[in-house]
Amino acid sequence: MPIRVLTADDHPVVRTGIAALIANEPDMTVVAEATDGANAIELYGVHRPDVVLMDLRMPKIDGVTAIRAIVSSNPDARVVALTSYEGDADIYRALDAGACAYLIKDMLGEEMIGAIRQAADGKRVIPPSVANKLAEFTPRIDLTAREVEVLRLAARGLRNRDIARVIGRTEETVKVHLKHVMAKLGVSDRTEAVTVALQRGIIHLDD
Repeated sequence: MPIRVLTADDHPVVRTGIAALIANEPDMTVVAEATDGANAIELYGVHRPDVVLMDLRMPKIDGVTAIRAIVSSNPDARVVALTSYEGDADIYRALDAGACAYLIKDMLGEEMIGAIRQAADGKRVIPPSVANKLAEFTPRIDLTAREVEVLRLAARGLRNRDIARVIGRTEETVKVHLKHVMAKLGVSDRTEAVTVALQRGIIHLDD
């Protein structure tokens, strides 16, 4: 029996490209294509594929949440996280959610096909470049939801008073949040905090 694959990506071009690659392999087939995380969870329940290729950045429900939902209800599910992000926090979140592999979209091709086969065989697939990033992962930083929100707004160039207006708090409260963020990230100013957060995948410019 061929390896049955479910792809989940909100970009039609990416889904088409993946389907074309898999179509060239006699031992695997695409059984369904999901357009967002919620759709991926639904289609997994319908088709019960051998392997899921899951993009992490999708509308409605993000990939990490979808991975966690699928693996929580189906512990034997084999999910390959597929993304353009390679920050250590991104990798950690995906693997912590239950992904058995993490591939960067630049790796599409033979590496992806090999990862599908290994995932179907019950193996964990972490390419060397991703493993190196994961090795750099420092103890998990638990920023609060509010701190992440403030950091995202700072990354967009908003000043403290503008951030305060957006979140409905005082400027002094924003300063306190930023102070906590800088302490947790081990940096000395907000610019460095934003830079480190972007590098590690704690926040993204398209958030």
